[in-house]
Amino acid sequence: TEDAPRAAGLEPRAVDAIWRACIAAYRTGLYPALALCIRRRGRVVLDRSLGHARGNAPFDPPDSPRVVATPPTLFNLFSASKMVVAMLVHACDQRGLVHLDDPVARYLPEFGRHGKERITLRHVLTHRAGIPRIPPQFADLGLLERPSELLAVLANQKPQWRPGRRLAYHALTGGFVLGAVVERVTGLSLREVLRRDITGPIGLTDFDFGVPAARIREVAVNAFTGPPVLPPVSQILARALSVALPEAVRASNDPRFVTGVVPAGNVIATANAASRFMQLLLDGGALDGVRVLETRTIERAIAEQSYLELDFTLGAPIRYGMGFMLGGRFASLFGLNTQRAFGHVGFTNVFVYADPSRDISVALMTSGKPVLS
Repeated sequence: TEDAPRAAGLEPRAVDAIWRACIAAYRTGLYPALALCIRRRGRVVLDRSLGHARGNAPFDPPDSPRVVATPPTLFNLFSASKMVVAMLVHACDQRGLVHLDDPVARYLPEFGRHGKERITLRHVLTHRAGIPRIPPQFADLGLLERPSELLAVLANQKPQWRPGRRLAYHALTGGFVLGAVVERVTGLSLREVLRRDITGPIGLTDFDFGVPAARIREVAVNAFTGPPVLPPVSQILARALSVALPEAVRASNDPRFVTGVVPAGNVIATANAASRFMQLLLDGGALDGVRVLETRTIERAIAEQSYLELDFTLGAPIRYGMGFMLGGRFASLFGLNTQRAFGHVGFTNVFVYADPSRDISVALMTSGKPVLS
């Protein structure tokens, strides 16, 4: 259900223009399914979808059954999930269970090996822990079913450089470390903490790490689209993902990935639910009269920690908060003049963010995985 644009201070033609841009993106053939939800001043002004959740990928046989994508279709947020696990860490800090400048090893003693004893939670949240490389063992998706073994793999890693020295995007490693800390200090699973501290009190449904096996077919199937990936882009992606892009896409559809818990990479949600999560943060931690986070907790999480510093993994300058990517005036993932915007992108063209200057919370979900668009 969409509110009238003027009730949110928008002209109908502005919403129409946004939707026409989505139609144009769909017509490129790069996105088998696309969903967009935008809230302005807390009102849903756009909540629509295009394409097919299944059977519409470039390499699907012509006679493949097609499942139409609708607003209730589930999509993987991929790296936009980093915001979610980060906010669980910040919620633990708010409750006094952790302190952001404490070493990770204070909560996970087994992690403090091979020079990692000085890595703090802040280092991990800001991609400065020095462990961006995804261990080759992570190619075994069965590790998701053996969390103690997964943590042992991370504990045995050697940092590439001293903590805090360099900025380098941690695609998956940091999320597993943060998730393990949350579970250790709360005594609960990550899903239980998310439901207890955030989604349960505000009634946020269809927003969780993975899905039950019975709901796999509700999740849009991801597809590698677009031209082949060539150097140097292929090298940057391999450095970030540890595997080639087509292989990463195939793994993202594996039932073990879809039903598992990947703290930095598999929150699965509708576009509406993702937009509502960002509305919670935009509103300072309270939604529909229910407060789940302190405003200062959110302000600390989105405070700038790096300003256009070169990211040694992505090979580009990125502004980061503690668990968030930040907008900017010119070079920004969220458009021009978005200095106050905060959120995260996901593999490859998923955008989930909020912009206080425009009073909007946005979730653009796509199942196509091109390198460029």
